[in-house]
Amino acid sequence: MPGYHSRMDPKLLELLVCPVTKGPLRFNDGRTELISLSARLAFPVRDGIPILLEQEARPVGDSEAESLRQAATSARG
Repeated sequence: MPGYHSRMDPKLLELLVCPVTKGPLRFNDGRTELISLSARLAFPVRDGIPILLEQEARPVGDSEAESLRQAATSARG
């Protein structure tokens, strides 16, 4: 879609929670997905719509989860 930015609306992101753990989700712009570190799942975002179904999520491995944690820590400053 022309002009569509894959960035997630920060206000929407504040409202969304992981459907499995009810924990926070982090947006991964590079893969256009929402990550739940507590559930170790990545939920796709298709055409700007988060697909928060456990059966649609991909598992997040140990090394990926650790790099996401480190990136979040360094982003906080």
